[in-house]
Amino acid sequence: MKIVLAGGASAGHVAPLLATAAALVELDSSAQLSCVGTPRGLENQLVPAAGWPLDLVDPVPLPRRLTPKLISLPARLHRSIGQAKQVLISRKADLVIGFGGYVCVPVYLAARRLNIPVVVHEANAIAGLANRIGARQAAACCVTFANTGLPGEQVTGLPVNRQISGLDRFGARSAARASYGLADGAPVLLVSGGSQGARRLNQAVLAALPGLDQAGVQVLHITGQANFDQCQPDYQMTNGRYVKEAYVEAMATAYAAADLMLARSGSGTVTETAMVGLPAIFVPLPHGNGEQARNAAGLVAAGGGVMVMDDDLTADRLLKEVLPLIASPQRLTDMAAVGQAMMPRDAADRLARIALSIVKNGPSL
Repeated sequence: MKIVLAGGASAGHVAPLLATAAALVELDSSAQLSCVGTPRGLENQLVPAAGWPLDLVDPVPLPRRLTPKLISLPARLHRSIGQAKQVLISRKADLVIGFGGYVCVPVYLAARRLNIPVVVHEANAIAGLANRIGARQAAACCVTFANTGLPGEQVTGLPVNRQISGLDRFGARSAARASYGLADGAPVLLVSGGSQGARRLNQAVLAALPGLDQAGVQVLHITGQANFDQCQPDYQMTNGRYVKEAYVEAMATAYAAADLMLARSGSGTVTETAMVGLPAIFVPLPHGNGEQARNAAGLVAAGGGVMVMDDDLTADRLLKEVLPLIASPQRLTDMAAVGQAMMPRDAADRLARIALSIVKNGPSL
């Protein structure tokens, strides 16, 4: 069987794609996989590095308001659909699995024209436009969070790689901390704004370093590539330690090193931290359609996390939230238990089994 996986632009689309690809071949070694992306997304680095062939089509951002770009949209979309059709024909696709992003609209529409079944996976609590389009024809709509509004949605959870889904955080802690030059006996705050970084989080943590240091807190700060050079702390840690990284590919190691995380609430971060039992303070991205706040809302309501709005994140607020938590191992343990109970570790296998069943048996009616 031949399966084409489509998704791109951000790690939020590419990471579950890669996790699902790995699960597919583990469950059926005869499956032949390829991926589709656009020329300017992270898929251009991550997909080939994982060993999967990658075809490219032109991105077609869909304007959300009236702009001059609307005039050229039909021609651009027609061209991209044609490119996607050629990819699906040349790959002899039996099924398309889409994870969202600009690439998915032409791929979904091409699959419809070629009568190729589609499985949609939506990572966020609010479905994106591409997946809302794909869901109209989908043989199955799989979601990370319930109540996205996609028709007939099945809650599978978010596919994540085996290093994270199988992580024993406490068992790996000492080696993880040593790999970053962190002390084994002092608490660690992990800070990350996602693959691109987050200026608000970076500024707040740098300003809070004196207070964190006084409390003996170590900081593992993932700044994002674009922000690395600008993140120059004025304060020299004396009690704790400050370690700065531009980007971390092996997030399982960073999770294992930490006691608490300060992060944006993309679906990957919410799911992964809960899954491995790492309590987090979430600062939703203030832009977009509000999906980041929705992503974390259920976990926070259940007591598995804390939410601070972007405008409210100052150094003082950071210290007010972090210091009581990191000084209370029992509360961190309770928060970890809530998260682990909420997030399935086998989401990649669940999604892969649904996809393989559709190829072998056809869509269920």
